[in-house]
Parts: sequence; structure tokens; C-alpha cells
Amino acid sequence: MASTRWWRRTAAAATTRPERDRRTVVPESAAAPRRGWTMTAGSTLRMLLLGATTFLFGVVVASGPRPVEASGDAARRASEAEREVRAREGELELVRLELARSSAIIEHSARFGIPADLAADIYDTAVAEGIDPTIAFRLVRVESDFTHTAVSPKGAVGLTQILPSTARELNPTVRREDLFHRETNLRLGFSYLRDLIRAYRGDLRLALLAYNRGPAVVDAIRKQGGDPENGYARAILGPRRPTTRR
Repeated sequence: MASTRWWRRTAAAATTRPERDRRTVVPESAAAPRRGWTMTAGSTLRMLLLGATTFLFGVVVASGPRPVEASGDAARRASEAEREVRAREGELELVRLELARSSAIIEHSARFGIPADLAADIYDTAVAEGIDPTIAFRLVRVESDFTHTAVSPKGAVGLTQILPSTARELNPTVRREDLFHRETNLRLGFSYLRDLIRAYRGDLRLALLAYNRGPAVVDAIRKQGGDPENGYARAILGPRRPTTRR
């Protein structure tokens, strides 16, 4: 009985082994191709087109018998949404600008030790007249030490120490007492500096010297080959940096 069972196991093994061997020697290239999720550019484009078509079909189906009206309504809603987004972006930009303004005012108020409302007037007027706010603050500090009632021995008045005659050239209706008004004085003083910057072709140093000494004096010194520097421009701009000629 034992020999008979041994013979049957041997015969079964002889019968099944070649089948296993045949399966293992089948070349991989001859096997069925694998199915996976790899997508080509063509299949991606087809999916995008399918998605767009499905969306349009959904619009048409949802619109019932009036697909044209539904399409127009969708376009109007898209246009309204776009306008709303642009409006929000504009509001955010205004908020950003106001935050930058507030930060600059607080910074200058702390740096020069002046009230925030005075710092705000100096900053806003300088920006409106096209003057660098930092230059404007330094000018007012040098001219009047931020005292709106200051009067010089030569008759210059207020925060920017502008002469009444110069102020009338800029605004013929202005009176001397008007120059003690903070906003009027700042506006006229910074406007005068802006005109001098233009007259001296953007040379801020010469414009500041002309603001302090007068354009006639500065021009006369320059015509004689001299340097009109008297320390005023350095007090506002700081030490001059050496220029490198090319």
C-alpha cells in the first residue's frame, strides 16, 4: 500500500511540474499588457474636453427649453463676480496704502518726538507736493524745530520759515498771518522747495541751498566757480557721498 501511494504521488508530480515549468518560461513581452493609470497628453486633453462638454451639457439641461437665456445669465453672473473681485482687490489696495501711511506717520512721530497729528500733516502735505517725506521732516526740524509760531530775524515765518514775499509769489492772496496756519505754511513751503528742485534739474542739494540762501545768491556763487554749500544741505541730507567718475 505504501508503494502504491508513493507511485501515485510521483505520477502526479511528473504530470504537474512541466505545466509549472511552461508557465515560468513564458516571456514577459508575450504576456498581456498591464492596465494602469498612466495618462498621456492626448488622454488628458480628452478628459478636459469631456469635462467642458459635460459642464455645457449640464447648463443646457438645467436651462430646459431656454438654453440661450441660461447661457446669457451665466455670463452675466460671471461678469458680476469678476467685477466684485476687482472691487475687493481695490479695497485691499486702499487698506494696504492706509496701513503704510499710518506706519510712516507713527515712525516719524516717534523719531522726531512730535505729536501724531503734526506728523500726519507734514507727511500728507509732503506727499501731495511731491517731496520725500523724510526730507520734509528734516527741513521743518532744521528751520523751526517744529514750532509753528517761529519767526526768524529776517522775517521768515512758521514751520517751514517761508518769507511772506516768497509766499505771495506762490499765492498772491496769502497774508502774513496765514503763514502761522500749519497746513498753509507746510503747503507753501514744500511747494516752493518742489519748484526749486525743478529749477535745479533735480539737484536736491542745490535746491535746499537755494531754499536757505536764496536762488540769486546760489547762482551768483556758482557763476564765480564757487560752492554755495554753507552746511544747510548737509544738515538735512547728511554728509555727501563721494562721486565716482566713469
